[in-house]
Amino acid sequence: MSGMPRPEDAAQGFQAAWNAHDMAALGSLFHPDATFVNRFGHYVKGVAEIVALHAPIHETIYRDSTLANELIDVVAIGEEAAVVHFWSRLTVGDAHPAGAHSVDTLVLAVLSRAGAGWLIKALENVTLTNPRTGAAILRD
Repeated sequence: MSGMPRPEDAAQGFQAAWNAHDMAALGSLFHPDATFVNRFGHYVKGVAEIVALHAPIHETIYRDSTLANELIDVVAIGEEAAVVHFWSRLTVGDAHPAGAHSVDTLVLAVLSRAGAGWLIKALENVTLTNPRTGAAILRD
């Protein structure tokens, strides 16, 4: 369990694994007992469940999708933990039933040291929506 060199590498690590549709690489970013909340509020615990949540969509509706992540900040919690926020734009292609479109989310990840590196302990992904209508919005 070597992990990422720095907490701020989480945004690009997640993006690279997603864009390669490589679920082993995605799983390698997380502690074995990590938690994950997707943009629809689905909660899973453990790397196996995180991978199981993502593998079917990467074989179907998200097989031609890409992520573009942008780091917002890293907040250290002592020497052993950090909170990372990043913007994420999901662009899906024709494989999605709704056709090609983009969705913006805000990701909060809690990372902790794992050996010489860092791994994600918890991640939550929130879709940006209009609070009055619930319609998804893209940030400028």
